[in-house]
Amino acid sequence: MVLTALRGAVGFLTRLPVGGDERSWEAFRRTPVAIPLAGYVVGAVAAVPFLVPLPVPTVAALYLVTLVLLTGVTHADGLADLGDAAAVHGGVDRERRREVLNDSATGVGGALAVTVAFVTLGLGVLGLAGTRPRVAFGLALAAEVGAKVGVAVLVCTGTASHEGLGSALTEVATPTALLPVAAVVAPLLALATVPTVGGVGIPAALLAPVGVAWLVGAWARGALGGVSGDVLGAANELGRVAGVHAGVVVWTLS
Repeated sequence: MVLTALRGAVGFLTRLPVGGDERSWEAFRRTPVAIPLAGYVVGAVAAVPFLVPLPVPTVAALYLVTLVLLTGVTHADGLADLGDAAAVHGGVDRERRREVLNDSATGVGGALAVTVAFVTLGLGVLGLAGTRPRVAFGLALAAEVGAKVGVAVLVCTGTASHEGLGSALTEVATPTALLPVAAVVAPLLALATVPTVGGVGIPAALLAPVGVAWLVGAWARGALGGVSGDVLGAANELGRVAGVHAGVVVWTLS
């Protein structure tokens, strides 16, 4: 069941040709632990450039290009939609924000959100690339898994704002499904005692995205009435940024 769910998660969250069908999607939908497991796959593949002996800017660029090729633009599109909804100001209600959220056109708020997130991620990645190769790999992996843990937390504790991807995932998930999620991230937390792969930067890179996801979810509950696919995508993108920076800062200062 978990392997089938993992295949569904990888097929949905990445562009890897793992093959997707109704059975794997249904298993993924009912198995939130598959989300951070897919984070291990995405994080490990995207972080390979950090192990290549190339100049720091080149390594950083390769990581960003690999990440985009690997994950596509689905999550970034969610961040853009959320940015547009957040940019609506004045005395607007939830329904108006949801209308903006579902508008296929990208406005200034969405463009700004994606640009700032990508630039901020790039600056953090430069910091990663300037560390030791195995440290950079470990912190990048932890940040990606952490971003997916944040998504899993929203799936397991949130309610959907409307019918769609958000409701498909949240309607069958419960807070107890977070127990297996905690179990699969335990090995990463254990690496806090190993300085050569990131040390105390690992927990920071892992936990910062969860905090960001909570903040995104709290905003979405008030402004949109709950979680949606766009909210999950935005939490993933912003969580990765927070994880990379938190990991680099804590490792540098430790």
